[in-house]
Amino acid sequence: MSIHLINEERKLKSLLQTLSGNVEQAVSNAVRAFIHNDVKLAEEIIENDKIIDEMEIELEEECLKILALYQPVAVDLRYIVSCLKINNDLERIGDLAAKGAKRVKTVAKSDIKLNFDFIEFMNSSREMLKNSLDALLNMNIEQAQKVCEDDQKVDDMKKVAAKEIKNLIKQDPENVSTYLQYLGLTRDIERIADYATNIAEDVIYMIEGRIVRHNNEPLIAND
Repeated sequence: MSIHLINEERKLKSLLQTLSGNVEQAVSNAVRAFIHNDVKLAEEIIENDKIIDEMEIELEEECLKILALYQPVAVDLRYIVSCLKINNDLERIGDLAAKGAKRVKTVAKSDIKLNFDFIEFMNSSREMLKNSLDALLNMNIEQAQKVCEDDQKVDDMKKVAAKEIKNLIKQDPENVSTYLQYLGLTRDIERIADYATNIAEDVIYMIEGRIVRHNNEPLIAND
């Protein structure tokens, strides 16, 4: 590998770490905004999404430049391709955090409270994101595999939440607009967990070259 490619990959890694930190902070802030009905924090999340979008473009351009100038192969090519995919997933997570923040601004005006534990639901999704990004930073395949395994838990929680909200819509149609915001929030939270799983799967691909999407292969490789 040339010294120029090494330097470019270092720059790329730094950009990816910065973007990851910004996205993780956006999701954590969205959880805080929901817990505390913090409209001001929600507005900050929405405004800061522009920064995440700009960083996503910068990182994509860096990946494409490396591909065009250095034509990496094998491990280096896997790394660049994975960075492109993770970059896209991170930007979408940022969008979901901003979308969730907009929903918080709406539900904060209502006195409606659900029996479902939204805080546990949100924290479970946020924890999956954190673990997937830690796996990326440390190239930790066990941590990436754990994220993939945890996705079903969040999916199950989303189904429970959606069922409760749909029942409430039938019982209290006058507040349907608020309930629909909660229903949309369940989808946003579940999608964040899905993108975290995508990132974890790409970490596995980076490390081992195995594609584990759609259960094509077991998470743990056979010896």
